[in-house]
Amino acid sequence: MLAAAIRKIAGSFIFKASFDKANRSSIASYRGPGLKEGVRILGGLRRGGYAILTDIHEPSQADLAAEAADILQIPAFLCRQTDLLIAAGRTGRAVNIKKGQFVSPHEIRNAADKVASTGNNNILLTERGSSFGYNNLVVDMRGLAIMREFGWPVIFDATHSVQIPGGLGHASGGKPEFIPTLARAATAAGIDGVFIEVHEAPEQALSDGANALRLDLLGPLWENLQAIHGLAP
Repeated sequence: MLAAAIRKIAGSFIFKASFDKANRSSIASYRGPGLKEGVRILGGLRRGGYAILTDIHEPSQADLAAEAADILQIPAFLCRQTDLLIAAGRTGRAVNIKKGQFVSPHEIRNAADKVASTGNNNILLTERGSSFGYNNLVVDMRGLAIMREFGWPVIFDATHSVQIPGGLGHASGGKPEFIPTLARAATAAGIDGVFIEVHEAPEQALSDGANALRLDLLGPLWENLQAIHGLAP
């Protein structure tokens, strides 16, 4: 099982999986097992001692997803959706907001304030790259420092930041060879955590394989990031 393999490498970590990938490029792309079955699977992992993060796409999904997850994630494309942010905040679970590719570091505070308006201040902000023309993302490391000034933990998504959105026409492509470079740079900049999508065989993954890190490469990278983190401000 992937979660068990990651635990052997990283020790304490938060396992992220989606019950529905509602923003796939093509109508033919695999979306996931759905809300009820996904919650059942994630709930089993949580009972097994894993901390769980999953994303929601509609306010109506918040309460049920919160039964199986420690953290509810707001997808980047939906980071300004007020009703979704408030529904997530009202569950009392931690809320991780992925900064949209179209949103500046300064603006994402508005999304966090929407969650905080519910009385829930357990918020994380995740950088995942910014749109740079068509089918390309860039990471402005200054944005990590800007977001940390808001007072909430900042996470860096090292795998979606190397994504090439829609780059394959029917699906997104990616440049996974740059995952270590960006992860090391962000860690040196002083982030609070790193988000890395891993797979035993990315070429066989049903979702996001083009920008995933091979599982056998996680160990060396994790050791490298830990060493850098010990030196970062």
